[in-house]
Amino acid sequence: MDQPVVFRTPQTIHYGRKAFEKVGEETSAKGKKALIISDKVMESLGYIEECRKLLLNWKVESAFYTGVDSEPTDVYVAESLEIFDKENCDVIISLGGGSCIDTAKAISVLATNGGYIGDYMGGKKLADKQPIPHISIPTTAGTGSEATDATIITNTSNDVKMMIKQPAFMPEVAIVDPLLTLSSPKGVTAATGVDALSHAIEAYLSIKAQPMTDMLALSAIEKIVQSLKIAYEDGKNIDAREAMSLGSLQAGMAFTNASVCLVHGMSRPIGALFHVPHGISNAMLLPAVLEFSLDACIERLADLARLFKPDCGNLSTKEAAELTVYEVKKLCQELEIPNLKGWGIQPEAFKNAISKMAEDALTSGSPNNNPKVPTKQEIEELYEVCFDYQFSSESMVTK
Repeated sequence: MDQPVVFRTPQTIHYGRKAFEKVGEETSAKGKKALIISDKVMESLGYIEECRKLLLNWKVESAFYTGVDSEPTDVYVAESLEIFDKENCDVIISLGGGSCIDTAKAISVLATNGGYIGDYMGGKKLADKQPIPHISIPTTAGTGSEATDATIITNTSNDVKMMIKQPAFMPEVAIVDPLLTLSSPKGVTAATGVDALSHAIEAYLSIKAQPMTDMLALSAIEKIVQSLKIAYEDGKNIDAREAMSLGSLQAGMAFTNASVCLVHGMSRPIGALFHVPHGISNAMLLPAVLEFSLDACIERLADLARLFKPDCGNLSTKEAAELTVYEVKKLCQELEIPNLKGWGIQPEAFKNAISKMAEDALTSGSPNNNPKVPTKQEIEELYEVCFDYQFSSESMVTK
């Protein structure tokens, strides 16, 4: 490589079945009282109570905030930060999906650096003070947020999803236990699974890709394409759940160092304006964006074809690239991913929002990492294509 690159990960990663049991030991090394950031679902499943018991075994007290609901907002950040201060906590645990983890990242930084979370967007304010130790525990295989130095928080005053990326937002510890994902319903399994696939594919196609991220991205894609449908159809298949958890973790490490691209740039405004969960909106966009980008990344897309279909060696490079797009479409169809219209978004409301969404997508910076960098007009046209996109479209190559 012409220039040296940086590769960042959490200081410690615990991975595997029953890794959750390490939370007490890790937390006791970081502080004396933890704030657990979670949601009502995790509370109803008993995960919060189990976490608190594991902490007490190591003489760690805890408080908890369960107000996170769907996509994280600046309101959740403010509410949980107030509890953190009131309860005199000195360590943070996130327990749940990406929304819980992203909320906890914001608190970790704001508790020592101050200000409003939006101040840190675009590097306007740098988190130069050591953040509060953050232990992230994902319960979906999914977002990969447990291993990234980015957080996405919605500004409720203007409905903009703020993508904030600085080293201080990286959790110190990630605990990835596939047993915690057994409770994920089919819809969540599908959405978070395609989210992880999007992370890995975009990391591999990104103009910022590097050998370390390529290795992780390819491994993640292979695991996800082999296991996602199995986990979706049989949620109790622990082997498939374990493969998905590892694939999601690898994808997270890949994209935080290589960056995401156009899919994520276009996805965030949809989530902010129409409250579509992040994983679903990524899945809605992925095939169409790959079609748009194909001519600029034929060789890399062809590489991925062999992960979907190992026996496709007789295809030309272009045919193999097209096969990858077809296989992604097919997977989305099998997982019953809806298009934007099928989700229930009203056509007129969507049309009226397209210009703002395209502007917000470009402002995020992610589209600039795409192998084919779009204009605002091209993004607007892609939004129109995606609104009623048909995942059942036939491939141009032999299946």
